[in-house]
Amino acid sequence: MSELTRDAYEQFAPFYDAINGEPDELIRAVISMIEEHHPDATSVLELGCGTGTVLAGLGSGYRLTGVDFSPAMLSVASRKVPQATLHHADITNLDLGTHFDVVLCALDTMNHLTDIADWSRVFAVAAHHLAPGGLFLFDVNTVSRFHMLDEMVPWVHEFDEHTLVMSLSYEPPLAHWQICLFEHLSGDNYRRTDGRITERAVVLDDIAALWGDHFSLVATSDTEGGPASDDAPRALFALRRR
Repeated sequence: MSELTRDAYEQFAPFYDAINGEPDELIRAVISMIEEHHPDATSVLELGCGTGTVLAGLGSGYRLTGVDFSPAMLSVASRKVPQATLHHADITNLDLGTHFDVVLCALDTMNHLTDIADWSRVFAVAAHHLAPGGLFLFDVNTVSRFHMLDEMVPWVHEFDEHTLVMSLSYEPPLAHWQICLFEHLSGDNYRRTDGRITERAVVLDDIAALWGDHFSLVATSDTEGGPASDDAPRALFALRRR
């Protein structure tokens, strides 16, 4: 993950939830996969938990743990999901010394790993923290999604008297989000903050090669509930630790 990406999340953490909204569809899909493929699960670890939105959406039936690189994002998470145990750490090099029934890596956190070797490291970290037979659930933005976003005009979002302008440029395999926030202070006074977040696109067949001997594939889903595809905007995977 680039330093510019890390800096951007520190800057925009107070506004992250207002900008992105509640990922209700993803949370429902995660809960459905857990209930179908590991109904006895009692513990969940989220790698790259951000502001804790997904952990909070899972409800009170699990022992919840989250890990993120951003202290500012974790500060929000600590208020949103106080029952969770939170760690400031690097998800590519992590050892919490315990096992979980489910490990999550959601909201295209995997795409934020711009070094492909880090994808393999996260698969190893997930396997290391899973009890035998445990589930690893992760989602990605697909190559098609980055192509689509690259062709769109800049997105303007107004919230709480603030204005956010975002655009994406796709230079395969990297996609660069350019973010400009005009934070309303008072009257006609605004503060401008610029940031850049970089993600990496990986075709789905290549992703499957990266989890190696750690996992077997249990299920996939696209945004419509069908099998994951490079032609869909997003893909969700459920893997079982071997």
